[in-house]
Amino acid sequence: MKEIQIIASCKKGGTLAKFSINPPLNLSVSQTFINIDQAAHAPLVKQLFYLPFVKKVAIENSTIIVERFDILEWEEVIQEVAEQIEDYLNEGGQLITQPKKTAKVAVTVYAESTPNPSAMKFVANKKITEQTLSFENIDAAHDAPLAKELFNFPYVKEVFMDENYISISKNDATQWEEIVMDMRAFIKSYLEEEKVILGPSFQEKSQETTAANNPNLNETEQEIVNILEEYVKPAVASDGGNIIFDSYEDSDKRVKVVLQGACSGCPSSTFTLKNGIENILKDMLPGKVESVEAING
Repeated sequence: MKEIQIIASCKKGGTLAKFSINPPLNLSVSQTFINIDQAAHAPLVKQLFYLPFVKKVAIENSTIIVERFDILEWEEVIQEVAEQIEDYLNEGGQLITQPKKTAKVAVTVYAESTPNPSAMKFVANKKITEQTLSFENIDAAHDAPLAKELFNFPYVKEVFMDENYISISKNDATQWEEIVMDMRAFIKSYLEEEKVILGPSFQEKSQETTAANNPNLNETEQEIVNILEEYVKPAVASDGGNIIFDSYEDSDKRVKVVLQGACSGCPSSTFTLKNGIENILKDMLPGKVESVEAING
């Protein structure tokens, strides 16, 4: 004898049918499903949606309410549906399955000074973004909620994000010791609450993407990009910044780059360009590079 019985009922000509589970299950649920995609954690509902006449399914504790399309009458199929539900439940099938809860990893954020006294690097133990992002003002942060909220702090001048850190540039009127703890706490709380970092319509149209994937680069330009990617970027990233290839002038063998994050406006950026990046490109591309300059610093 079946342990669970389904008591089915419907009004003649009505579109709704009720299937009451007897004895009632120990459930406290009220949920409506309008398509099979919503039934990921309701396997019985998913099974019902495979029936061509099922339009909508609702679960109210131990009662299943099914709405049909106008392709037949409930009197034609209600008993078959009741038996299908009975068989499913008596074979141990679950009405609702609870998604497995994964333990959240505690978020840690620490502040790290950079060579630029106006910029501070906030490093997290979780991924923030898949791409390098630079926001020079709040208008540039359209559909980037985290950056937009950071600009609401009156002392925030620029925001730069990379894989697991955020570099924030402040105005000169504020000292880091006055604000660093507040900034760290805000970023930590934002990440802990798993708020949206980038909205669905956000498109990063950076020079980096244009340069690195540009099929129109000549051989020398591609060599420069490769060297910057492999040898220079890791170093500037550790200081909370980024470097992007802009252009190459073959006539005077001059390379132009864009500095981002903590590198932008850094007092030591000129020294780094001349004694670091320029020397690397000269050594690795002899006769092809004579100078490097930043078009924004």
